[in-house]
Amino acid sequence: MAEELPPLVTEEMKAQVGKESAPSTSELDNTGIRMFARSVGHTDPIYYDDAAAKAAGYRGIVAPPGYLGTPVFNPNAGSRRGPGGMFGGPEPTRPLRRVLNGGTEIEYLEDICSGDVLTSTSHIASYEETKGSLGEMLITVNKTVYKNQLGKTVAISTGTSIRY
Repeated sequence: MAEELPPLVTEEMKAQVGKESAPSTSELDNTGIRMFARSVGHTDPIYYDDAAAKAAGYRGIVAPPGYLGTPVFNPNAGSRRGPGGMFGGPEPTRPLRRVLNGGTEIEYLEDICSGDVLTSTSHIASYEETKGSLGEMLITVNKTVYKNQLGKTVAISTGTSIRY
């Protein structure tokens, strides 16, 4: 009879669920928006031209879907990575060496335009253990909330990673 292994998710990991990260700041400017829009193939003028964006009812050039600004880099701020390896937190009871991106969904709640400054905080929403054809898997769901310079929540990103 096979020995029963302990769960992958430790009590230390469970204690991290819902804990908010330190805030991070991203800025949106015309150049960043235009470069992103061009790189993913958007052709709508609201992503390139201020007058076209304003004529369409926006405050300025609009951030295309998937673009939530450029993180503000401060070389004196140190790393945002925490202890615990590549995932920045406590590790499961057994090593899981491979990682897959399980997808990202972004819910937009307000317009995001050039000139906005977004502050984001993240937290682990859940852990789920399962088994697949390749063995044990740990599915982690991470949520990131983005607020603009007025304190309004403008987007919520839900990302899933699969470790096996």
